[in-house]
Amino acid sequence: MRAMKPLHVELAGELSLLVLIGGGEFSFGETREIDELLLRSMPADRRTAAFLPTASGSAEYAAHLGKYFSEIDPSVQTVNVPVYRNRDARRGKNLNALLSAGLIYLGGGVTNQLLATLRESSADMTLREAAANGAVIAAIGAAAACFGSQTRDMRGTAPSLPAFGWLKETVVETGFDPANDTMLRRLMSLPDTRLGIGIPPKTALLVRAGGDTEIVGEGQVAVFRKA
Repeated sequence: MRAMKPLHVELAGELSLLVLIGGGEFSFGETREIDELLLRSMPADRRTAAFLPTASGSAEYAAHLGKYFSEIDPSVQTVNVPVYRNRDARRGKNLNALLSAGLIYLGGGVTNQLLATLRESSADMTLREAAANGAVIAAIGAAAACFGSQTRDMRGTAPSLPAFGWLKETVVETGFDPANDTMLRRLMSLPDTRLGIGIPPKTALLVRAGGDTEIVGEGQVAVFRKA
């Protein structure tokens, strides 16, 4: 069913702004409205965007995104934070790059790769610290789906994967198609899951401090609740 009033989510920690993007090609302008909001929301004294390529393994992703961001706002510099393997998630240089950024952007790819590398790592803890200190945290596609308590196993070896858990008792399905909600319903059937959120492409769910939300972009977010 569709939410008739602003959705409120229960957070597991402090944050200023978390932006979960359902998908879309920035190079085609499909997420432009969302991306402009991201850059406007960055702290005025921290104009660096830190890109995490973990889910895709592509450093070129950061270069293309950085060029695009600079066209929107020339004051923003984008840096690739090379977290590809577990040891990368412990390196002090990478952790410092995350802490000093005004925006941390997790690129899309494969949920399994992102969670195997980041979940419960030093980088995971640093992401939470950065969020609590006012950095904007943004994630797209498979990366955005990892901010609930469980997420889809994109390699099909398990019914689900333990996720980052920033949204309590919540599952997130990105690239959501309201004509086919089977995967979101499967995730909703997991124990201790109370809320399911489906975010279509070209659409973002903004989560603010305290758990209030807002929808930005072209589509509508689907919300399912257990009785």
